[in-house]
Amino acid sequence: MGTASRLLLLLHNLLLLLPPGAFGFAPSLDSDFTFTLPAGRKECFFQPMRHGASLEVEYQVLDGAGLDVDFYLESPKGEILVFHQRKSDGVHTVETEDGDYMFCFDNTFSTISEKVIFFELILDNMGEGEQEDWKKYITGTDLLDMRLEDILESINNVKARLSKSLQIQTLLRAFEARDRNIQESNFDTVNFWSMVNLGVMVVVSAVQVYMLKSLFEDKRKSRT
Repeated sequence: MGTASRLLLLLHNLLLLLPPGAFGFAPSLDSDFTFTLPAGRKECFFQPMRHGASLEVEYQVLDGAGLDVDFYLESPKGEILVFHQRKSDGVHTVETEDGDYMFCFDNTFSTISEKVIFFELILDNMGEGEQEDWKKYITGTDLLDMRLEDILESINNVKARLSKSLQIQTLLRAFEARDRNIQESNFDTVNFWSMVNLGVMVVVSAVQVYMLKSLFEDKRKSRT
């Protein structure tokens, strides 16, 4: 029996021995959200974290006057880890401890304009130990040229790269949405001032015609 056949047989036996979900991968720990922040309001979000993990927060203001917002990140102990004032985007990564982390978007400085905000959370090292439990179900893999550890490592590498690709695509869509909003705003501004200039030109033309006509009018009164 060749190496490939032995490997397939071992994988088949392993899947039969494992309890349901023991060989599954952890769900994606990347998430993103887009919301509208009204003028004069503040919105806060909470993310539970474990000790030794990593929390990355990336945000962008997609639409709204000034394309800016106040942002701060607070630890479970109430310490302000990050504070940005009137920024349009930002990326922040912190090493975490057990507890709930709070991050807020503050638009209280604006009394008129609402903001459309996109943010993404990337959580790392949230449960790596759980993915090692499958090793206790197998024996004798050192006899194979390609061990199951190598297969799992390759699959995890592919999964990580796919997740990174999905993250980049999400960010590109956010950039595209913001650029489109800016272009539409510029388009409306150009149209408005074009109409103003057109109106001014019409008024000036009318005044010039009136003045030219008045120059050629015979203002002498005829005697009767």
